Amino acid sequence: MFMQSRRYSVKCQIDRELLFGRRVLTRGSSVASRCYIKDIDIYASDVVEGNCKGGIIMSQKSIATHTNTFASISRLKETKVLTFCGMMGALAIVLGYVATIKFGPYIRIGFSGLPNQVVDYLFGPWIGAIFGGTMDVVKWFLSGDGDFFPGFTITAMVGAIIYGLFTYNKPVKLWRVIAAQLTVKIVCNLVLNTLWLNLLYGQAIAAILPGRIVSNAVMLPVDTAIMFIMLTAVRTTIKPFFDK
Repeated sequence: MFMQSRRYSVKCQIDRELLFGRRVLTRGSSVASRCYIKDIDIYASDVVEGNCKGGIIMSQKSIATHTNTFASISRLKETKVLTFCGMMGALAIVLGYVATIKFGPYIRIGFSGLPNQVVDYLFGPWIGAIFGGTMDVVKWFLSGDGDFFPGFTITAMVGAIIYGLFTYNKPVKLWRVIAAQLTVKIVCNLVLNTLWLNLLYGQAIAAILPGRIVSNAVMLPVDTAIMFIMLTAVRTTIKPFFDK
């Protein structure tokens, strides 16, 4: 069954049967639809008076990979993606040595994690997790600081997954960046890293947690502002190159 869209002058399929044998579920009395405009797809949640309303515009050739975060890992096969990840890794190492600013006991502004966030935003949580875990091991190897502990590698990978889930293939919005930063600080910094410190050094969680809460609360607006500005710039300068 098809309806004519007055707004776009295209036929909209509204019987919940999409092309290529795909189906979508309706919400309440709304009817899900898919409208075709040359090589542009519009996924809509409502069809009112023959008009396709709402929806997200994306190119047909990107549907198979970019709408599914699990499929994004296939981009590791692309030379430009591997090259860019290598460049971001090198930049992260350099920033770790030269770009750390401290203000008092609680404020420590570091920029070495920004390349990780760029990779999470551009290529998704799974490539981000691989990149984050790899960089954690590489940084430990180069620093030679103590014995290797896999818990912090797990933290780096979990953080990348969280950032990727909040930002990959989504508009850069301030509330989204705040949510990503808050989730990472709670799950990774306050829960996981506090647990690792307890296991490694026997520090009582009740003793170290208050200070860590204060530190992360102070850094939340700072890290949010830096990440938002950076992703806004990446969206307009770098992302179009990888969307081709």
